Amino acid sequence: MNVGRTQRARPPQPLTLKILVAGGFGVGKTTLVGSVSEIRPLRTEETLTEAGRPVDDLTGLTDKRTTTVAMDFGRITLREDLVLYLFGTPGQQRFWFMWDELAEGALGAVVLADTRRLADCFAAVDYFEQRSIPFVVAVNRFDGAPRHAASEVRAALDLDAEVPLLLCDARDRESVKEVLVEVVAHARTHVAARRGATV
Repeated sequence: MNVGRTQRARPPQPLTLKILVAGGFGVGKTTLVGSVSEIRPLRTEETLTEAGRPVDDLTGLTDKRTTTVAMDFGRITLREDLVLYLFGTPGQQRFWFMWDELAEGALGAVVLADTRRLADCFAAVDYFEQRSIPFVVAVNRFDGAPRHAASEVRAALDLDAEVPLLLCDARDRESVKEVLVEVVAHARTHVAARRGATV
């Protein structure tokens, strides 16, 4: 036994939170996870094929060559004591059966939207509303996409007033970090409100 040696206190284990990234086909979910992840992101992408042409709407997605068939996974440390695990959901309807598994234990979600195909994110908005999972909507600002006021996008998606709506660039790490910070803050408010309602 080394009496003279001082033991170093182990740093506390960080709090880990699960965040989903959802939205329509080709909206930028894989890009968002990859741009902010501090580890090499896990991707389950496959090449688009002729067999998928009748069911995959590629309108406005002329450069799209691959699609997520299961999930994307990444990790980001927001603070020394706070780590987010990011799970990107598949966008096509035929893969939606996996959403329930991915949503298990999620603190909150990002619904990524594209103003060229705004209706594509309706399913994700409905999904999180029905399950009372707090979410924010992040409008991915694609080059050449129509620019609309936040109030117009909010009205088009019929969002409740308390749902945050932000503009972002899924390619930009700092922009994505702002979205994730907003998700965590919104989820905290949501949880506090539910606790207050049950007291």
